[in-house]
Amino acid sequence: MLIGAGAPVVWAAQTDAPAPAKSSNIKVSAFASGLENPWGMQFLPDGRLLVTERPGRLRYIAKDGRLSAPIAGVPDVAAVNQGGLLDVLLAPDFEKTGTIYLSYGEPREDGTNSTAVARAKLVADGDTGRLEDLKVIFRQEPSADSGHHFGSRLVWGKDGTLFITTGDRNKLRPEAQNPANTVGKIVRINADGSIPADNPKLPGWAPEVWSIGHRSVQGAAIRPDNGKLYTLEHGPRGGDELNHPEAGKNYGWPIITYGKEYIGGSIGEGTAKEGLEQPVYYWVPSIAVSNLAFYDGDLFPEWKGNALVGGLAGTRVERLVLNGDDVVAAEVLLEDQGKRIRDVRQGPDGAIWLLADDTGEVLRVTPAEAAPKPE
Repeated sequence: MLIGAGAPVVWAAQTDAPAPAKSSNIKVSAFASGLENPWGMQFLPDGRLLVTERPGRLRYIAKDGRLSAPIAGVPDVAAVNQGGLLDVLLAPDFEKTGTIYLSYGEPREDGTNSTAVARAKLVADGDTGRLEDLKVIFRQEPSADSGHHFGSRLVWGKDGTLFITTGDRNKLRPEAQNPANTVGKIVRINADGSIPADNPKLPGWAPEVWSIGHRSVQGAAIRPDNGKLYTLEHGPRGGDELNHPEAGKNYGWPIITYGKEYIGGSIGEGTAKEGLEQPVYYWVPSIAVSNLAFYDGDLFPEWKGNALVGGLAGTRVERLVLNGDDVVAAEVLLEDQGKRIRDVRQGPDGAIWLLADDTGEVLRVTPAEAAPKPE
């Protein structure tokens, strides 16, 4: 299906709204279908995809788009509302060890749940596979009786440390400002779950906490040109954010926000306060941001250095043109498809690969002159 020029972004609140980016002609192809609420994906060295489904399944997707049977050994998940099996990440030495990492809503014996991260060895088993030696290396504390705001995106830092995003669980909103726990935080640990020696070490901070004051961070990526972490955070009614979380800093939630309560009314103390960080960029109205990717491929040379942002309620991919941390132009792509975009990745082929939450599809985006599917 050919999609014409992308639409310029229309903004309601930012006085420094970016200019429309040069329109892109793209082709959107359905690579695979039949998934149920897919959440995260990884490209395997053999050309297959590894995809999570929120109800609790992990599958291979073959190079011809066929789904495998569910991979055995996945941990039990709290598949409630936004919870379930969420992100997946390959270890840097995956080709040697077969190690993967999973983030998920973990059920507790007392009926509560929390974000957790486990590592395991992925072992081939016919056309499917199984997980062995599964070990939980992170558990968010405290847990909550909630089906909301799990965060859960996983990304490797340039130094081999693991960033984990969490949320405020909705019911624990004030705890995002409590540095002694991992509610509404960016967490940084080593690959084995231990604590990096250069974490912030501020008074009263849990040793794994990197930054505080986050609502629900569902997008994360390392920016290639500076090696730094950038994240996407859900606002409430408006106020989605692109942030550049730095060690020991406070990103404001729920003291400051560009959003409003869903039932109406303000939150906190306004949009700015001394000592609290401002977002790199924000959305009003909200597009319900999902994952984030920075493009450095060759299929779209004019996109190099751009940020690609998924939108769930906004049913889009938004392309942001950056000059440092200033967004100087923007373009909306795929909005006419009407699909909730859950994950955004640049593939080894330079194409943009997407997960559509509501239709259960894997989509592949190429220039309109069409690059062939990978062999």
